[in-house]
Amino acid sequence: MPASPLFAALARRRSVPARLLTIPAPSGAEREALLAFALRVPDHGRLQPWRLITIEGAALTTLAARLAERLAAREPDVNPARLDKERARYAHAALVVAVVARIDAGHARIPAQEQLLSAGCVAYSLVLGAEALGYGAQWLTGWAAYDPAVAALLGLGAGESLIGLVHIGSVGEEPTPIPRAQPAAHISAWTA
Repeated sequence: MPASPLFAALARRRSVPARLLTIPAPSGAEREALLAFALRVPDHGRLQPWRLITIEGAALTTLAARLAERLAAREPDVNPARLDKERARYAHAALVVAVVARIDAGHARIPAQEQLLSAGCVAYSLVLGAEALGYGAQWLTGWAAYDPAVAALLGLGAGESLIGLVHIGSVGEEPTPIPRAQPAAHISAWTA
């Protein structure tokens, strides 16, 4: 393994399940630095095709309740245990950041896919930055990320989509190790 401490830290990176997160989350200057770090991503044409919405405190409880209501409306026969799980999903992390892609689908030079990928990099940078600061994080999507009513609830406008909700907080307990991808199974060499 390369000797770089940065490389070693990145090689150990892993998501901490949201249910294992607790208070506190980054605050003050540390939080501002994390959010600024997350926006330093590849951005062809400097379009800045993303924005962030922070959700914390009582707003997390409200969001959980509203999402459970929306799920019940979408799926009238939903299992009550699933609704309870939805309500509890936002009870652990001290901070949730909604990452929003702002896509200009008709841009003359920058394809929509590149804009979307840039927004995805923002979400991943939040995870990396939180871990670098000593916190845990998990990037979640699920049904809510693709639901138009949830997009409206969060105030998304035309051309915007929810990339995911990044849960950030202190690590309450260490997550169970998971097997990692084996490079040989995913890497090939192109030859002319």
